[in-house]
Amino acid sequence: MAVPTNIKTLLSGSVVEWARIEFKETWDAEASLKTICAFANDIDNWGGGYIVIGVKEKEGRPDSLQGFPPEKIDHYLKDMLNKCKRIQPEYLPIVEVADYKGKKFIVIWAPGGYLRPYSSPKSMAKGEKERVYYIRKMASTIAPSEEEKRDLYNLANNVPFDDRINHEADLTDLNLTLIQAYLKEIGSSLYEESKHMEFVDLCRNMNIVNSLPEYTKPKNVGLMFFSLEPQRFFPYAQIDVVQFPDDLGGDKIIEKTFKGPLHQQLRDALLYIRNNIITEQVIKHPDRAEADRFFNYPYAAVEESLCNAAYHKGYDVREPIEVRVLPDRIEIVSHPGADRSITEEGLRTYRVFNRRYRNRRIGEFLKEMHLTEGRNTGFRKILNALERNGSPKPVFETDPERLSFCTTLLIHPHFLQQNENRNGIVNDNANVSNVPNRVPNVSNQEKALSETEERILALITENPTITSQCIAEQCNISRKTVTRVCKLLKEKGIIVREGKTRGRWIVKK
Repeated sequence: MAVPTNIKTLLSGSVVEWARIEFKETWDAEASLKTICAFANDIDNWGGGYIVIGVKEKEGRPDSLQGFPPEKIDHYLKDMLNKCKRIQPEYLPIVEVADYKGKKFIVIWAPGGYLRPYSSPKSMAKGEKERVYYIRKMASTIAPSEEEKRDLYNLANNVPFDDRINHEADLTDLNLTLIQAYLKEIGSSLYEESKHMEFVDLCRNMNIVNSLPEYTKPKNVGLMFFSLEPQRFFPYAQIDVVQFPDDLGGDKIIEKTFKGPLHQQLRDALLYIRNNIITEQVIKHPDRAEADRFFNYPYAAVEESLCNAAYHKGYDVREPIEVRVLPDRIEIVSHPGADRSITEEGLRTYRVFNRRYRNRRIGEFLKEMHLTEGRNTGFRKILNALERNGSPKPVFETDPERLSFCTTLLIHPHFLQQNENRNGIVNDNANVSNVPNRVPNVSNQEKALSETEERILALITENPTITSQCIAEQCNISRKTVTRVCKLLKEKGIIVREGKTRGRWIVKK
């Protein structure tokens, strides 16, 4: 068997974090079984971890590559199989014998299991009855506290959507070419083996199908990445890039939809944004050789924002990721909203720490392709990219019901001034660092209401407690459109919302 990454990647630590790797000089049944159990419990949703046998470590990093004699391979593998049977519930990691620099190594891949929590004996002593739900913290395998035990039981009742079996799909819905392209891209030794091994064995090694031989079905994550038409199984699993050149109240709309495998649509959408939306401005100065260069939106900030949206989207929610490009900002909206452990104050101050990732398997694949990191660094990368470009700070928002999440990237002040000048607006704000988070375009309040706005306003006037779902049904539009139009009416100062879930609308004018 082979694991879905290569030993060179594991030894470098460039893709797989050190907290997810443990190095052993030789096979130590008691210590290694505890670590396998901890990776399987995956309490922090890292995506499991790896044990590399044949490497001497120092302070958690590889110190010398010793390898081990080939004649010991068979003994080690048999002992691993026997010892892993002592993990409860039943759990078997994936094991590969790897060649590197002329030496033999054993790589054990222990992905997070969906029958958590797992326990293993406290020791290998004969008659040992005490069992421990080992977990991984930083680079150590430890016994959990009482609170961490409760977390493990909560995880046991919540198999992530991306790791669930899809009973409507078949093995034939997975595409070999897509799988091989992925394995080749990340440099996995599984790529060469895939050319002559059984397709079902390849999928099992990738952990994208269930392990029952009599009922082999793909997992959702496999269909998202390696199906030619994932939208058959996940309606609206797509990215919509919608441009409003004349703002939301205008008549001109340019829409582009990206479908297909998740990583493909993500890359295609980013390429489209880079080629059609992002613009560079170069200002030369007569008194010095260096020119000022900046973008309307730094690509790194857009890339990180969109990748985060794809990572954290709920794919059981039938709503696309929407990128709205307006004259003064880009809004990236995904559904549902942020986890409730993330506070609105934390979003405002950019202090967000979360390990309860919604899609740990999706994150695992995106990390291998260097599309995301999954280390709570997303906000910081966005902030740094905007700061280097001289752009205003971003705005991160989620509604009280946590139905959606919106990342707003504001246009560089120089481009904003150009847009206003083209529209005949005088910019009195000389201090560009004080550009507000929501910069109104050409006098939205003075524009006539659209037909949709008038219909929604009439319903709200008639019934101030009407719900968004009811408005959507009566107007024959989506709830997303209702939310967008109501937001626009609020910006125009026509309506305000009083209260939250059981609140009501007030028509001001």
